[in-house]
Amino acid sequence: MSEIKTKAIDNLETKMEGMDPDSVRYLVLQNAKSFKESWIGLGQALYTVWKDKLYKNWGYSEFDLYTIKEIGIRKQTALKLLRSYYFLEKEEPGYLRNEYREKKNAASVPSFEAVDALRMAKKKKMIDSDDYADIKRKVFEEGRGAQDVRKNLTQLIRQREELDPDTTRRKRRQAVLKRFISTLKSIRDEARASKMLPVQVLNDASKLISKLEAEME
Repeated sequence: MSEIKTKAIDNLETKMEGMDPDSVRYLVLQNAKSFKESWIGLGQALYTVWKDKLYKNWGYSEFDLYTIKEIGIRKQTALKLLRSYYFLEKEEPGYLRNEYREKKNAASVPSFEAVDALRMAKKKKMIDSDDYADIKRKVFEEGRGAQDVRKNLTQLIRQREELDPDTTRRKRRQAVLKRFISTLKSIRDEARASKMLPVQVLNDASKLISKLEAEME
């Protein structure tokens, strides 16, 4: 693994040769070298590249082509970096202040996966402000990983559902309707293709499916 990492860094350094050290393109590659220790710098630089479509100036038609070919990061990872950085910028700008980050050593910086999990927690309707504050503390102060955050989030949602049986019933009803509609569509389409049922029956089946879909809204 260390040999692979060394080769990747050497590749990045080769690409940096001859570039303007003050350019955004150079900055991205520089941050990519220390990706594991300082993903925030890379996320910030990538956000600028994505937002302003700078990659097109460098000969790449798509953002994911740029991240894969130039800095060796897959599309999924790059997008998660963007989402995590933007979340901090929008929801937790205090964390991005230099005076805050300077107090933290590299090992204590939460991973971008953990921040992305925190972002998802923020979107959950069942999670109140106190729950979110507790999860945020675990990410920023205790350095909890993404797996711990997701586990904690699942437990909280389960507890809320137990306290709110009506919500649980609605979710189960939606799940049953979804399976029922999927099964009906499959049977209808198969019968239509094989011409095993009269047209009127197939039309009735379509009407029933429409009514069931209306129930899910």
